[in-house]
Amino acid sequence: MLAFAIFAVTFVVSLICIVIYLYPSSKNPSTIPGLDPVSKEDGNLGDIAKAGSLHEFLMDLHKQFGSIASFWWGPTYVVSIANADLFKQHHNVFDRPLELFEMFEPLIGAKCIQYANGEDGRARRNLYDKCLTHGAINKYFMTFQEIADEMVKKWETMLNDQHIPLVQYMYAFALKAVLASLYGEKMKDDKAVLEFKAVYDAIWAELEHRLTEPPNETRKKIISDGKKKLAAIANEMVKHRKENPPEHGEELLLDLLLDYTDDEELQSADALVYVIGGFHTTGNLISWAIYFLATHPDCQEKVVKEIKNVLGDDDVDHTNMGELEYLRQVIDETLRCAVVAPWAARFQDFDSELGGHRIPKNTPVIHALGVASKDETVFPEPDKFDPNRFTHEHNRERSHFSFSPFGFAGKRICPGQKFAYTETTVALVTLLRKFKVKMVEGQIIEPVHGLVTHPSDEIWITISKRK
Repeated sequence: MLAFAIFAVTFVVSLICIVIYLYPSSKNPSTIPGLDPVSKEDGNLGDIAKAGSLHEFLMDLHKQFGSIASFWWGPTYVVSIANADLFKQHHNVFDRPLELFEMFEPLIGAKCIQYANGEDGRARRNLYDKCLTHGAINKYFMTFQEIADEMVKKWETMLNDQHIPLVQYMYAFALKAVLASLYGEKMKDDKAVLEFKAVYDAIWAELEHRLTEPPNETRKKIISDGKKKLAAIANEMVKHRKENPPEHGEELLLDLLLDYTDDEELQSADALVYVIGGFHTTGNLISWAIYFLATHPDCQEKVVKEIKNVLGDDDVDHTNMGELEYLRQVIDETLRCAVVAPWAARFQDFDSELGGHRIPKNTPVIHALGVASKDETVFPEPDKFDPNRFTHEHNRERSHFSFSPFGFAGKRICPGQKFAYTETTVALVTLLRKFKVKMVEGQIIEPVHGLVTHPSDEIWITISKRK
């Protein structure tokens, strides 16, 4: 009998130890409601995979647990916040939790500014941001206009029933724009642009797969081979600029980067990441904007009417862009409705408090920007495309933290925010004043929510010339 009792006690203790090992959140680091990990090694990564993307997982998480919730990124405890009040409490936090972004390191490199925290990160941002200020961007209008005019000439040969691959053209426009504006070097032709995009898309797809699937040797090779090709492009930009230095007062981002360091690996990494950041988000933003205008012809005609009233036959520039108020509403509603940039993240290296809960030091805190943009208490009928949500009156009624499509925290808002708005405005004005845009019938376009939200398939459109 004594032997049986000893066996029973031993068995129960062993079972408890196994449960604690497999479910470490039985003693969560905080009082924040959330999910228990499925396993110690994977946490809730399997749940993210089942949801389809991190954004869709966060939508479900916050629907279940409220505006502040927790889950496990592998063995790492993570907190997610999803409303304006909580964002405001976190708006001064600068440092990024590297473990949430390490999947992109094979593409952009460990020395990239995306992984730079503390004084190094602040110093580099302060320096590079000089070429993305309001004043600096004023001189980019002419470059954007030249590239947009080139696109118009191509589209004029494809009037009426010809099917135009919208995303392909918008990526090409955005890539040319960032190369010419920030690096002083245009892609030589559309073929080179499309080759860059093809390599980049292959790498990006494999990196995003790492959220839900373990890498294999084939995928590792796709990334390594592609990275070599992209690094060669970045190195060529650096070499060309060294051999052709600018006149005083004409310095671009690449010149600031070269002045900052002699570390060629860092130069290449930061040059590449600004190319990627400059065209990936904006290319998708313009694609989604034209998609929504093609599927909402009343909004499209209202934009065209405003362009005629404000600009007449003039080009858009820094003196009149602010008068295109409805077009800005369309761009903001596109960012919100398409959830172009779904999330950001920060951490602090000391214990803190958020929403009345203790946040242990080094805990990653996700800013669920996409979840907040779909909050029906702030944006009724959140899946409906309605640019009137962003009139001056409606903007005054809500906290500016409730709509933060480019992030907000620690002065680490996306450095290309003004660049993206300007580039998108020039593209839309130039195309819509010339062409009426329609969707090719029979398409089903769904959003794919990665680090940047892109269409599930190419968007095919037709155009007709406006009178």
